[in-house]
Amino acid sequence: MNALYTAEALATGEGRDGHGRTSDGKVDVALSIPKEMGGSGVGTNPEQLFAVGYAACFHSALRLVARQQKADVSDSAVGAKVVLGSTDDGGFGLAVELEVTLPNVDHDTAQKLTEAAHEVCPYSNATRGNIDVTLTVTDD
Repeated sequence: MNALYTAEALATGEGRDGHGRTSDGKVDVALSIPKEMGGSGVGTNPEQLFAVGYAACFHSALRLVARQQKADVSDSAVGAKVVLGSTDDGGFGLAVELEVTLPNVDHDTAQKLTEAAHEVCPYSNATRGNIDVTLTVTDD
């Protein structure tokens, strides 16, 4: 792989109850366990950060493939849900749901563009075969 960019971050404290910061200081966040898991929920958490990253990355990939196919991607959006769950072996796992909105193309075109973006997106490529990723195209 030819590296185009490298992001660096450091987590300190108690991990999920700690602090996260990128080397350039553009992301500098308090981390806390969500209330749903017994924590304070005061800060953000790794799943929220992953959801934002995946949604933004997938949206970029979607706009790229749409431009290549001359599709109208104005007012497009990608929402991401990242689910943290326990596994049968006592560990933890993730699942992702991506919801794609392409209001200016028909449903079949939106579905094809979404599937093409899933082949291009670096997050999709990194997670493929490792976690369940569900793609949903909305007709909004």
